[in-house]
Amino acid sequence: MKNILLIYIEIFITIQTITGQDLDRRIVFPDVKDYKTLKCDFHIHTVFSDGLVWPSIRVDEAVRDGLDAIALTEHIEYQPHLEDIPNPDRNRSYEIAKQAAKAHGLIVVHGTEITRKLPPGHANAIFVTDVNKIHVDDAEASYQAARDQGAFIFWNHPNWMAQQKDGVPVLTDFHKKLINNDLLHGIEVVNDLTFSAEALQLASENGLTAIGTSDIHGLIDYQYALSEGGHRPVMLVFAKERTEAAIKEALFAGRTVSWFKDLLVGNEKTLRVLVDASIQTKNKGYIGDTEILQLELKNISDAIFYLNNISPYTFYDQGEIIVLKPQSSILLKILSTKGDRTSVPLTFSILNAIHGLQQELSINLDLN
Repeated sequence: MKNILLIYIEIFITIQTITGQDLDRRIVFPDVKDYKTLKCDFHIHTVFSDGLVWPSIRVDEAVRDGLDAIALTEHIEYQPHLEDIPNPDRNRSYEIAKQAAKAHGLIVVHGTEITRKLPPGHANAIFVTDVNKIHVDDAEASYQAARDQGAFIFWNHPNWMAQQKDGVPVLTDFHKKLINNDLLHGIEVVNDLTFSAEALQLASENGLTAIGTSDIHGLIDYQYALSEGGHRPVMLVFAKERTEAAIKEALFAGRTVSWFKDLLVGNEKTLRVLVDASIQTKNKGYIGDTEILQLELKNISDAIFYLNNISPYTFYDQGEIIVLKPQSSILLKILSTKGDRTSVPLTFSILNAIHGLQQELSINLDLN
């Protein structure tokens, strides 16, 4: 029999390991100017439609990932588990998750997925009050029923190859009608394992909010290889406060950035706000009596940044591509300042910060 002290030591080590994993798993992004940065996932499934887990598991996953808000968006028209889980009340998964989330302070937004052929395709309606009343035959009437409840509605996976054979989303006349009638407010640019630059362009051209979701059906841990350093795709929502009402206001205002693999995706304004908050700079002065200026870049977010130098300056020990890793800092040694100790403007394009088709965010750092 093992010594009781050894058993306690093993238990302690196990707890420390699990706790460390939980801390490492939590997604961290800084608040931005004037707003709180809330981590959200508003496209999630459980066994109450075609998902594989109970609603409380979705709450546990979100808590471990450090999310602020989620929405369980069960398919209205597609219910493959009905023989095993009769679902006469389409609000039930929300109610279970809402109860489970109380102990954790997680915000659970009431939502659903309107599941139709293209057009209009699939769409999520969130901030609804009764999904049962949205379950109607006519597609446009279903959207209207959701909007009558105050819903924010977004087009799901518009690049889905099952409905778009070439993977390129097309805004149909039906979608244009929905937009004009205040029945479509957003479009997914990130869904599960896919990113659509074309959808991001459609968002920009049509005043739609760029949405990023997991659309998770199985387990988050396996789908995104969390044990191997992966992360679930999330949408960062810049809200005035950490409340459901503030999230709703921010979505209608278009203040979002999606984090997908190594990409940051959103409109140019919100991307810039996030980058400004995430990358801190510090002028470390010249090295001795040389003309080599030192600049410290510090990344306080969980995103990686690939910075492409497009300024007239070069670096003493770096190439043109600067890799700024998550939660880390790097010291740039800037050449060719020619003794100019008043202004050294640096310009970078961020190769993985995307705001449209082949459009990367550019930033300026002026070391006064």
